[in-house]
Amino acid sequence: MANKYKILYEDDFHKCIMFHFDDETHQDSFLSVNQYLIIQNNAAVLIDPGSEAIFDELYDAISEFIEISKIKFIFLSHQDPDVSASITQWSTVTQAKFIISALWVRFLSHYGFMDMARVIALPDKGAKVHFGKDALVFIPAHFLHSPGNFSLYDTRSQILFSGDIGAAVLPAEEGGEKTVHDFNLHVNYLEGFHKRYMASNKVCNAWCIEVKKLQPQIIAPQHGYTFENENVKHFLEWFSTLECGIDLVKELY
Repeated sequence: MANKYKILYEDDFHKCIMFHFDDETHQDSFLSVNQYLIIQNNAAVLIDPGSEAIFDELYDAISEFIEISKIKFIFLSHQDPDVSASITQWSTVTQAKFIISALWVRFLSHYGFMDMARVIALPDKGAKVHFGKDALVFIPAHFLHSPGNFSLYDTRSQILFSGDIGAAVLPAEEGGEKTVHDFNLHVNYLEGFHKRYMASNKVCNAWCIEVKKLQPQIIAPQHGYTFENENVKHFLEWFSTLECGIDLVKELY
């Protein structure tokens, strides 16, 4: 398993880093897992830290940029194990607060996490949390795919961390800089996942309406590649019209 990183944004006080861990043992395709770190001055936010399987690698990778003890918040976009299963490990090595949908708080004990005083439970409509001079905005993304799901918008970098929205199942040989260049080609890696996992076009479009108000410069999903510049617009146009989930119920039953 190889780990790499990419700097998505950097100025004198603020930095956003993408880590990606690719399972190189799969022969046909893989679902690469991305984790993100926002650093402002001497504090950090870790986004979707993943499973126990990558804890050691991610710990070491983050340590190259900031002391682990400086992680102030850990955001879990939803409850899936590839997002949240390492919560117990991260609760041991940090004093961070964990931010997750209120819908999933009662389930965290099943990952062995019991310190509920450290949980910030997000209401369905979302929230805004101050981080240094800027803010982290939690955007409802319910039923995309989880019924209690949020995207995170960093107001300084103008990056939207979208969780499973925008995820791509890529050929095993794909690598490189982890950025979409040809959207029309990349759609082939988006369609299967989104049609099966996302609930319906109604919620896809509702999310897109809210996201367009923010005018993000980058959309950074938990799996696959980032969308930047014009490809942000291309993705939102595609996703807002996508038929998926219960729209395709006749194909599933």
